Amino acid sequence: MQITDSKSFGNAVKRYRKEQNLTQSQLAAVANTSQRLISEIENGKTTTQLDKALHVAWVLGIRFNVPDKGNI
Repeated sequence: MQITDSKSFGNAVKRYRKEQNLTQSQLAAVANTSQRLISEIENGKTTTQLDKALHVAWVLGIRFNVPDKGNI
């Protein structure tokens, strides 16, 4: 899955959450955040804090790899 914007990021979070049979409330509890934040992430809200969004992704097991392009 290619992440190109906040909407596609939200779709990935939602997919991973559902694959793990978690509700938004359950994920919020595990990630020590609010259900509202989970909803905002999944809906692609562009003003969501990046550190919080990445933490939720990490809790779900979503990992991001940036390929090494050598010396740029």
